[in-house]
Amino acid sequence: MTAEFGHFALILAFAVSLFQMVVPMVGASKGWGPWMDSARPAAVAQFLLVGLSFAALTMAFVSSDFSLKLVYENSHTAKPMLYKISGVWGNHEGSMLLWVLILALFGAAAAAFGDNLPPALRARVLAVQAAIGAAFYAFIIFTSNPFLRLASPPFDGRDLNPLLQDPGLAFHPPFLYLGYVGLSMAFSFAVAALIEGRVDAAWARWVRPWTLAAWMFLTIGIALGSWWAYYELGWGGFWFWDPVENASFMPWLLAAALLHSAVVVEKREALKSWTILLAIMAFGFSMIGTFIVRSGVITSVHSFASDPARGVFILGILVVFTGGALTLYAARAQQMTAKGVFAPVSREGALVLNNVLLAVSAFVVFIGTMWPLIAELLWDRKLSVGAPFFNQAFTPFMIVLAMVLPLGSILPWKRAVLGRAMRPLWPALALTGAVMALVWAVSTGRSAIAVIGAGLGAWIIFGALAELIHRTGQSGLSRLLRLPRADWGKAAAHAGLGVTFIGVALLTAWQVEDIRVAQVGQPFTVADYQITLQSVDEVEGPNYLSTMATMQVARNGRTVATLHPEKRVYPVQAMPTTEAAIDNGIFRDIYLVIGDAQADGGWAVRIYIKPFANWIWAGSLLMALGGIVSLSDRRYRVAAGARRAPAKTVPAE
Repeated sequence: MTAEFGHFALILAFAVSLFQMVVPMVGASKGWGPWMDSARPAAVAQFLLVGLSFAALTMAFVSSDFSLKLVYENSHTAKPMLYKISGVWGNHEGSMLLWVLILALFGAAAAAFGDNLPPALRARVLAVQAAIGAAFYAFIIFTSNPFLRLASPPFDGRDLNPLLQDPGLAFHPPFLYLGYVGLSMAFSFAVAALIEGRVDAAWARWVRPWTLAAWMFLTIGIALGSWWAYYELGWGGFWFWDPVENASFMPWLLAAALLHSAVVVEKREALKSWTILLAIMAFGFSMIGTFIVRSGVITSVHSFASDPARGVFILGILVVFTGGALTLYAARAQQMTAKGVFAPVSREGALVLNNVLLAVSAFVVFIGTMWPLIAELLWDRKLSVGAPFFNQAFTPFMIVLAMVLPLGSILPWKRAVLGRAMRPLWPALALTGAVMALVWAVSTGRSAIAVIGAGLGAWIIFGALAELIHRTGQSGLSRLLRLPRADWGKAAAHAGLGVTFIGVALLTAWQVEDIRVAQVGQPFTVADYQITLQSVDEVEGPNYLSTMATMQVARNGRTVATLHPEKRVYPVQAMPTTEAAIDNGIFRDIYLVIGDAQADGGWAVRIYIKPFANWIWAGSLLMALGGIVSLSDRRYRVAAGARRAPAKTVPAE
């Protein structure tokens, strides 16, 4: 009965979304206050209904109700409780229900915290948000119903994909969806502004907190996915340029561009058309990611590889919303005239360059991701676009971005003198040179990647610190502590990018890899470490069988760590997985993988020494922390307030 209740609540949410889509939009066009106000309770009701539906599905997974087809195909009684819960979204149907739950959550949040929005704009925003929800409710109900029953319930289930039975994958999708779906708010604000025919500083200030929240969640989600791939898949990498990885990275790049361009609209009322276009494209690329994952057009460890009919439905949603928004954009573009005039060397000019670099880099990733599909569709040719293409085509844009970021952040608005603007950055440049010299001195292979990457990362970090100090003027520490939280948040986010630059560069340049057959009890040396395979045992887990090695790592005669890499087999799905054992450190990771038994009695092992690996994810978390600090700024919480009232005309006497 719980499943039927969840299904009924989902249908009611669909009906409420249709009401919310039509009535407030009509009310806004006619100026009917009660009709516009109906959007707020409708948005809250929609969220409560889809929340009840999601809770019903969660209860079915927790209680192992195998009369539900979805539970039977993605759960098992022996599975730990964490993975029973994460199994709710570890499949196509359940993840789509999470998708619309988060969509409704953002709509309800806009209704609850949108007191400062003009009633007509708020009604249109919530109506557009409901239209997106209605499309995806229809997709779930008619093609991907999670509440289908089995005529003859089995005794047990087929279990969840073993690769997804991991804490990282339990939390990765919710954060990723909060970012993906959160960009729908920027899209809804953009479409509402186009319908209203007005984009101004107040609009930019309203849209920035929603975009920042989505970007922050997307940052955490991407970092969690990268971290999971690093330790779970056993290949030792942190980014594979997989199509689904790229599908989350492209909207992240465009959301970062949108955040920066909205600043120009807010401060100078320039770049209005471009900012609206970015808001449309950022969410458009989020829906492209949804299409890639669920259409079956690509094969990936991340994909659900659903049937093509579902892919066509999602493609239709993508075409209707993105195509419709772009058509409206083309019709209204001439009305969004820019007021601010600025010189090329200015804060605005630097932000334009920032936007160009981020947008073009996103386009490069898009071309590399979609080109194999295009080539197969048009010319029936099988092509593969791998890491070499992305590294060579994408990296130059990031290098230029890192070079100009500190200077662009410190330039004054409207116009600037380059030499004067550089004065606060000379100490940062000197420290950057010192870091590059240090990296060069310790680089045994004289790697240019290490020197350049560490230098760019240090330049970004020291540049962020220099900007904070510059903002204090002559006031010193007391003024530094009183700086707005948004300034601290921006500095933290920029510094986080610098930390990630350093981690990627030094890991790429200095990593040591060793693959060999190890004999039990016979030590061998990798880099400066002595490694001994002490034993290999068969171990039984809660729902898997494991071949577990015990490996001792020593340095200069002192034991550094005792690690236990595993090869697991999940009997229900008869699927093997590799569980790497990692000794994490601030400056290096020791990464061990056990392979298959060999004919001579040895075992295949892989050993990686990974310098500064954790700096990659530490930088990502620092970027997300910067977003949180910025959102805590009162100016974000209050948003723009009411629009400026027109000046009253005093009649002549």
